[in-house]
Amino acid sequence: MISMAKPQIGQEEIDAVTKVMQSGMIASGPVVTEFEKEFAEYIGMPHAVATSNGTTALHAALLGLNIGEGDKVLTTPFTFIASSNSILFNRAIPVFIDIDPNSFLIDLDKLEAHLNENNDGSIKAILVVHLFGLACDMPRLMEIAQKYNLKVIEDCAQSHGAEVKGQKAGSFGDAACFSFYPTKNMTTSEGGISLFRDQETAELSRKYVNHGRVDQYKHDVLGFNYRMTNICAAIGLEQLKKLPSMNERRRTNAAVYNEQLRNNEFVKTPVVEEGFKHVYHQYTVVLEGVNRSDVQALLSENDIGSAVVYPFSMTEQAFYADKSECKDDVNARELSRKVLSLPVHPGLEEQDILKVCEVLNSIGK
Repeated sequence: MISMAKPQIGQEEIDAVTKVMQSGMIASGPVVTEFEKEFAEYIGMPHAVATSNGTTALHAALLGLNIGEGDKVLTTPFTFIASSNSILFNRAIPVFIDIDPNSFLIDLDKLEAHLNENNDGSIKAILVVHLFGLACDMPRLMEIAQKYNLKVIEDCAQSHGAEVKGQKAGSFGDAACFSFYPTKNMTTSEGGISLFRDQETAELSRKYVNHGRVDQYKHDVLGFNYRMTNICAAIGLEQLKKLPSMNERRRTNAAVYNEQLRNNEFVKTPVVEEGFKHVYHQYTVVLEGVNRSDVQALLSENDIGSAVVYPFSMTEQAFYADKSECKDDVNARELSRKVLSLPVHPGLEEQDILKVCEVLNSIGK
């Protein structure tokens, strides 16, 4: 079976976990501190707060930036629900801006137009999602944010190591959040991290992650238990060493797809503009003129996994009807009916990718 995901866990991770368990210090401690330092240096941000998962990282970052009740946060409707849920956790309001049909990322033209039309001071931040391993045009987004005095939070759950003009995703905004779930480009089993440009913001976020604690039994804000464990951090330190090579393998696999599928009239491959380094958390294609369920069934018959990421726009979540705003998400809705993600993880061999392409190229024949 050619699977959609396979965590690349080796003896190094097993030995690191064993060492932590033998130490007796298995909860949050010095290994977490070391992981925070190493990951922050890798991305290029000065401060880091490790968390229990990517969702808590987002929540903690927004808390640290004082995003609160009634504040509006511009974000994308085409992503996992954790991105916009983190805004709701803070009693703020997600404002969904449609996506660019070529990149699947928030459309910066539409974002700027919305700001021009709604410049009443209620919009406080932009939560940008770097989707599928491709980073948004952050230099332009930061110019927009500075023009309107908005905070920027980068959701990098799918973009560990992605770059824009040589600068890593997660190093542009006021805060950046990563997930280390097992399917991500690197894992800690479960875990997340928030990165910050400002020390005071990072310290406030750390307080929220650890029960609002300022001393062992002294607390001055209502906090949470969002801490990462030394066990998870030990895995993360070893995974971080492997991340560049694992990302290159993903990029190599994607290049094979690009070449083999370039003449397939039914499969539109990802578009990557010059200056952007895609790290392919997902290799997501757009199907045209063919039924997606039929394609998935064909792949399954040949022992090939696939996934629909994501099957509908966030605005179609009934729960969000009275908790969010959206003027236009036509691209997000249309693409959600056409996208299909294919196996691209670093555990695949070239022959696996060639098999997937052979099956896809048999469509219509």
